[in-house]
Amino acid sequence: MNSRLLAYLAKLSFSLLVLPPLLLSCSGPQEPKQTLKPKDNPPALINFVASEYSSQTRPLLENLVQEFMLKNPDIVINLQVANWDILDIIYTTMISKNQPPDLLNTNVYTHFANDGLLNDMDDIISPELKKKFYPDLLKLDNWNGKQYAIPYVSSTRKLYYNKALFHEAGIASPPQTWSQLKEDARKIKNTGKARGFGVDLTDNEIQAYLSYFFIGAGGGWIKDGKWTINSPQNVEGLSFLRDLYIEGLTDSDPTVTTRDEKQRVLGDGKLGMMISGNYFNLVVPREFPDLEYDKGPIPVKDGVKPINFGVQDTIVSFKTDHTNKEALSKFLDYLYSSPVYEQIIQQEGFLPVTELTGERLGSANEEMKADLAALRTASYYPIQQPEWQAVMDTARKMGDAVLHDHVSPKQALDQLQQFAEEEQAELKKHQRP
Repeated sequence: MNSRLLAYLAKLSFSLLVLPPLLLSCSGPQEPKQTLKPKDNPPALINFVASEYSSQTRPLLENLVQEFMLKNPDIVINLQVANWDILDIIYTTMISKNQPPDLLNTNVYTHFANDGLLNDMDDIISPELKKKFYPDLLKLDNWNGKQYAIPYVSSTRKLYYNKALFHEAGIASPPQTWSQLKEDARKIKNTGKARGFGVDLTDNEIQAYLSYFFIGAGGGWIKDGKWTINSPQNVEGLSFLRDLYIEGLTDSDPTVTTRDEKQRVLGDGKLGMMISGNYFNLVVPREFPDLEYDKGPIPVKDGVKPINFGVQDTIVSFKTDHTNKEALSKFLDYLYSSPVYEQIIQQEGFLPVTELTGERLGSANEEMKADLAALRTASYYPIQQPEWQAVMDTARKMGDAVLHDHVSPKQALDQLQQFAEEEQAELKKHQRP
């Protein structure tokens, strides 16, 4: 329990035990009996579970929470920062015990909303805060006409590459098509010094790499509310990834080493290129200050138009037995205020989700300005589908199946398509109004 809350309870217990005798001893016989009332109201409690993006996340959030509580002594925030590897386990355990967090920083929300677990953020956030957000990002967090989430951070995805390895392999510029990607990966492999292309099919990022190569083939996850997972384009995209692996053009462990680990391998000169987000610009140079790197677009199938892929993480508020909407509103106003929110963006390397912060930081950073413009036309995960979490969970088994268990890309995607359709139909039966 938070130390401030403990202090309050101790103070209250002492008052109830000690003060009544003192009051009685000072009272004359003609005075009416006095009833003791606690002087203070208990502080509002906010349990906040946040995602750990880097080594900077925990100290950054701890500091801003402490600063907020110093300015707002009537609000106690219990902060828990969790790595993405265990985040799902933490909040699902809390929910199963009927003790969900008041605030959760995550990347999904509609399955919670479908189960009736979330507060409508329009009942919490101030009108001033709502006006700050980019409208297109805010729209992604609106489901069935209610604002069940608000944007927290965003990113665009690009191909990052080791310039020294490219130079040694005789590659003049980053690949923009699949045929160029395959050719350049082979050139890097042939140097004998590094692997060509990093592919992340782990539990953390398989949905990302599937998205890059689904959309890069002209396909996608969903169209007009119907799942299109086993479309010919998507099958072609997954087949291309599998072929890269079979030909030895990827890293050796696509289903084992995570994106963060692959970034270190690239920084160490053992991997030529990989797809990652804006945070690469901060996270990798911190550990490898001598690394010379650059970036290019996500490669697409020859003849397909270039793509922009964006990701946004959100904040949701669960209904609890102590929900204090005024306290939540005050904290969220603080979280997105200047310079607090700017500090989060700059230290974590993300793109801002508020327009004023985007204008301010983008005016001093041409790359961020261009990325923010690209984000306005980007494709995203289908986070407005309540079954998306379940689809992701099922997709996590697909990497090993396709690469190692001799399941064809078509078979794997047919199975995932069937699961998504069945899950969608089942959830619609129980959808809350």
